Amino acid sequence: MKKLSYRLAAASALSFFVTSNAFAATEIQWWHAMTGANNEVVDALAKEFNDSQKDYKITPVFKGTYPETLNAGIAAFRAKQPPAIIQVFDAGSGVMMGAAGAIKPVADVLKEGGYTFNKDEYLAGIVAYYSKPDGTMLSFPYNSSSPILYYNKDTFQKAGLDPANPPKTWPEVFEAAKKIKTSGAAQCGFTSTWLTWIQTENFAAWNNVSYGSNENGLGGTDVKLAVNAPLFVGHFQAIADLAKDGTFRYGGRTSEAKQLFMSGECGILTESSGGLGDIVKTGMNYGIGQLPYYEGHGPQNTIPGGASLWVFGGKSDAEYKGVAEFFHFLSQTKIQSRLHQVSGYMPVTIAAYEETKKSGFYDKNPARETPLLQMMGKPPTENSKGVRLVNLPQVRDIMNEEFEAMLAGKQDAKAALDKIVERGDAAIKQAAGN
Repeated sequence: MKKLSYRLAAASALSFFVTSNAFAATEIQWWHAMTGANNEVVDALAKEFNDSQKDYKITPVFKGTYPETLNAGIAAFRAKQPPAIIQVFDAGSGVMMGAAGAIKPVADVLKEGGYTFNKDEYLAGIVAYYSKPDGTMLSFPYNSSSPILYYNKDTFQKAGLDPANPPKTWPEVFEAAKKIKTSGAAQCGFTSTWLTWIQTENFAAWNNVSYGSNENGLGGTDVKLAVNAPLFVGHFQAIADLAKDGTFRYGGRTSEAKQLFMSGECGILTESSGGLGDIVKTGMNYGIGQLPYYEGHGPQNTIPGGASLWVFGGKSDAEYKGVAEFFHFLSQTKIQSRLHQVSGYMPVTIAAYEETKKSGFYDKNPARETPLLQMMGKPPTENSKGVRLVNLPQVRDIMNEEFEAMLAGKQDAKAALDKIVERGDAAIKQAAGN
């Protein structure tokens, strides 16, 4: 009788084990670089998807800054332990595209998962940036952004500036910054995140001047940089001059300068539209303006920043099916509309944009449409389709090194930009094997 009891118990345990495993959710790791309010959005989206079904579980894993997350993904792939999904910033797109054997195109993942990808349903400027020349989408554009101008309305009021009228051109920004500093309204007048993405890549597109040859790299890997042209030199010399007395304050290479604005130290900030969530949480009296330009050159159109979601190769069919379900979930109009409205990132689908517009959201928050209008306002030219280098993160590092030396007073803008072109061209040539 004891033996029978043991057998029944063992059979029961085995049955429970098999049943539990049969219905265990397939885990899908999502490595990302979101912090603050945007990290909260990532966790909320994962939970909402996980609660909506029982077959798959999205597990978000924070991996540091954008460059740190990309490097972590490369290391994990080499160790043959990559996540299913990795968030890669715009500058890393060329790196991922060059690693064809490491990734599985999102268009293929969706198709195999039973979903038809129709690029006409997505905002053209965004989907083109993450696609092959033939239109095949390589990654899912999760959080696309456009650089805009933020300003502290209370600081403007104290400085005698019009809080309802943000500066539109770069000379107007520089004059407003001087007034903020000299009036004592704030310790510094102007700061900027991402000098590379905002003040070089988008600066070129928005002012319709060349960043580099071969359509800024979209037409081929053999690229010669053009960022030492007179418009760039004059712009960066103006910034360097403002830095001498602290009217311009440098925050860091990525988004660190946002803290200088949120703390009230600086009155004007150029930053990603995706930085909005953290600024809103401060409760400050802020305003939004379009990215400044130079008369006679801009405005043309901005190019998307932010990041997209790439899928690594070598995963199981169950994982790919789960990824397809998750991307389908993210594409829903209600999800995209909410993501856009709470984060400041742009909706990736036309339906989500139209739904947001129809809801009256832009009537109540007119400046929130600014990033979209900047990117969609005009058809892109050869100068403003985007920037795609096989080693753009490396080129950005070179730029940052020279900009930092310039802002420290060790060289003028022309010397900095000439060195960027010389060093950048050599690095691009080596990376592209040309």
